[in-house]
Amino acid sequence: MGVVDSNAIRPCTEGEFESIWSVVNDGAVAYRGSIPPDRLHDPYMTREELQSEISDGVRFWAYEDARGVAAVMGLQDVQDVTLVRHAYVRSERQREGIGSRMLRELRALARGPLLIGTWADATWAIRFYERHGFHIVSHEEKERLLRKYWKIPERQVETSVVLADSADGF
Repeated sequence: MGVVDSNAIRPCTEGEFESIWSVVNDGAVAYRGSIPPDRLHDPYMTREELQSEISDGVRFWAYEDARGVAAVMGLQDVQDVTLVRHAYVRSERQREGIGSRMLRELRALARGPLLIGTWADATWAIRFYERHGFHIVSHEEKERLLRKYWKIPERQVETSVVLADSADGF
């Protein structure tokens, strides 16, 4: 298991719910235009949806520096894989390398093959994950993985892709 730099990347506490919610919704602004209109709402994630995700086992980590919490990323162990869930960087802090640093550090904490789901039209997000050694799985494999490991509506299955860590053999 890797060592996480506790000065900047750390597990979120129960008391940080509002901070997590704020970062998710601020960072999600980048996805406008990539999320199908019928799946987009404001806020992007409600407090109830966030609480449901946490109750389902998503463990959030934060990137924090002197300027505050700049990013969050969730990990969720489901059966024999680890999912990266809800990875967002505050809009004013994007393009500083924070997402890359978080992914690199949290990747070491995966308990199984690492999978990431994102919107199919979010080409910039897909390129980000590809630069970090992930690849898009086939359409058939995407359908199987999303139905097996995620709890998402059918419409989201239709409009998403799954990326797998190339080192994991998916």
